[in-house]
Amino acid sequence: MHRGKGMKFVGDSRVPEKSNRNIPKDYSAFPGRTEAFWPNFLLKEWLVGAVFLIGFLCLVAYAPSPLEQQADPNNASYIPLPDWYFLFLYELLKYKYAAADYVVFGTVIIPGLAFGALLLAPFLDKGPERKPTRRPISTGLMLLGIAATIWLTYESVAAVDWEEREQYSIENAVQVEIDEEDPGYAVFEDNCMSCHGGDLNGVPDVGPSLIGIPHGVDAIKDIAVNGIGDMPAGQFEGSDEELTQLAEFIVSVNEKAKEQEDGGGH
Repeated sequence: MHRGKGMKFVGDSRVPEKSNRNIPKDYSAFPGRTEAFWPNFLLKEWLVGAVFLIGFLCLVAYAPSPLEQQADPNNASYIPLPDWYFLFLYELLKYKYAAADYVVFGTVIIPGLAFGALLLAPFLDKGPERKPTRRPISTGLMLLGIAATIWLTYESVAAVDWEEREQYSIENAVQVEIDEEDPGYAVFEDNCMSCHGGDLNGVPDVGPSLIGIPHGVDAIKDIAVNGIGDMPAGQFEGSDEELTQLAEFIVSVNEKAKEQEDGGGH
């Protein structure tokens, strides 16, 4: 038998038979009703998203959202207020059956149903129609979500005394000049700066601000040694003299901050 005679060659099952698998299907039989996902539909989605993003950036540049200072746990009169994009949830928690004994209903169940409905919308409405009027489930869920978000945000904004909250704005934050020649500053650097920041305004998610605390020298010395709240004991390492220098330094910074605040300075 000659070489190759009577032999058959078969393809490897791991190699796809079709080489044109990336070519979109022909939807010409359904004009205006559907189209190829790639690149037609996806390209349109990208273009719409880009236009919306640019418009949103222009709005933010024209009317920036007000920012507040870091929440101060030492200020009992401070009422925290979420950023504007969470105001609708903040307002929802004011209702009777979404707060207090029903807080789980307002924080988990209602938002869970809303986002769950949004997630399941494509699976609930499988119709080929693209007109919003012919897709009642998806259109209804979207309009309901938009209306609820806009209304709750409006109610929350209308209930806030924005003139009173000006005192908490970033623009009105008291900036105190730190005397780095003070012997207590060197002690502060070694023991406190990593948690409370070089300007004593605190480090987010690490340590609170030391500006505006109502403690005297003795109280600060006790806190530095024995801790308070989330601050554990044994954080201070130094002599009694250094401990006194540290406490006097923190008190002096707060006295400067109080003078600036009373005098209207920043």
